Amino acid sequence: MSNLARYFKTKGKEVAGYDRTKSRLTEELEEEGIAIHYTEDIAAVPIEYLNPDSTLIVRTPAVSEDHIELRFFRKNGYKILKRAQVLGEISRSSRSLCIAGTHGKTTTTTMTAHLLKQSKIDCNAFLGGISNNYNTNLLLSNHSDLTAIEADEYDRSFHQLTPYMAVITAVDADHLDIYKNHAEYLESFSHFTELIRSEGCLVIKKGLPLKYRVKPSVRVYSYSVQEKADFYAENVHYNSGRLFFDFNYSGGVIRDIELGVPVQVNVENAVAALALAHLNGVTDKELRTGLASFRGTWRRFDLQIRRDDFVYIDDYAHHPEELRASITSIRALYPGKKITGIFQPHLYSRTRDFADAFAAVLSELDDLILLDIYPAREQPILGVTSEIILEKVTLKTKTITSLDKVFEVLDTKHPEILVTLGAGSIDTLVPEIKRRYEAC
Repeated sequence: MSNLARYFKTKGKEVAGYDRTKSRLTEELEEEGIAIHYTEDIAAVPIEYLNPDSTLIVRTPAVSEDHIELRFFRKNGYKILKRAQVLGEISRSSRSLCIAGTHGKTTTTTMTAHLLKQSKIDCNAFLGGISNNYNTNLLLSNHSDLTAIEADEYDRSFHQLTPYMAVITAVDADHLDIYKNHAEYLESFSHFTELIRSEGCLVIKKGLPLKYRVKPSVRVYSYSVQEKADFYAENVHYNSGRLFFDFNYSGGVIRDIELGVPVQVNVENAVAALALAHLNGVTDKELRTGLASFRGTWRRFDLQIRRDDFVYIDDYAHHPEELRASITSIRALYPGKKITGIFQPHLYSRTRDFADAFAAVLSELDDLILLDIYPAREQPILGVTSEIILEKVTLKTKTITSLDKVFEVLDTKHPEILVTLGAGSIDTLVPEIKRRYEAC
């Protein structure tokens, strides 16, 4: 939502909004002149916006249907559009590069935008996270009509988009509160491929169990790591803490290209981003320079502290496969080190649907601090708490606690590698964790 708020602000509109939790991001928006309030109360909305004839209400599905302000706007005849509908309009007014997938889409979108920005091609971008290179999730261009957009499958939001080019990174089951089963989830992605414009293209991870349905004139490319495809990486290796690989494409190869964020899981994302940038005319030299200068995305395997005796990483991972990728990457980077994880489950429905998978992957840690479920848009589900994960975790050292008491538990630990994981309010812990451990 915040990149749309910023977008309308750059267009000279007055912008205000509601969020349930104050955060670093909302504080930044307030500093940029966007009025934000944190209590459901129509009286908190600036009076100048209370005009159905001149005010557009943009909502996210994360806001419940019984939200006091949403009910007021509906009752009084305001024009209300979902966030996805607004992005859909933007996607139709430019050549949009839409990156979809259960996981990897935020990093791939941000990486794609950076590769284009650092080249003569340039682009606009609506990112799902804050780019560490630009310290924003909105990028605008004075001359490019390319727009990189993170395509969110929740609530079938990505069906509002009209991609010029599309990427699909993964189709592991998720959002089963919306989709009845994995088959319905896959069907949603298949429909997404139908929306790609004629003469556009689809870049899809090789081996996905997905039947795409593109128009006859749409080109389809595969990408992979360590397996031959239209675009693929091979010879992935570390050298003095830096990560390199060979990027292969039809008719060429860029040898020993460096990945600026040296995390194994990002190689796959990089191949997809390099493919999109290459297809849009970015030169080999620009690709090499751009990828080496990529600094990642806020809360996507975000290295907060790195010392010989202690490392702290913050990661948005909230799906079992994302957790597995994060923990596996940490093991590869810091073999033999003890990993302490703090995980906040996101949504009652996701906790219910994936409790066994969460428990299995969290058991790959050395020490677990498990927080209460962050509900977001949901009401509690009877019998669904973090305990159903904890009881299945096989670790000897595991603790469950609330967000406000986490430091009481953490103070009894002596972690070598500390990682915070989750998509809810766990990010509010980051500043205090940094303060405590930077002082050590």
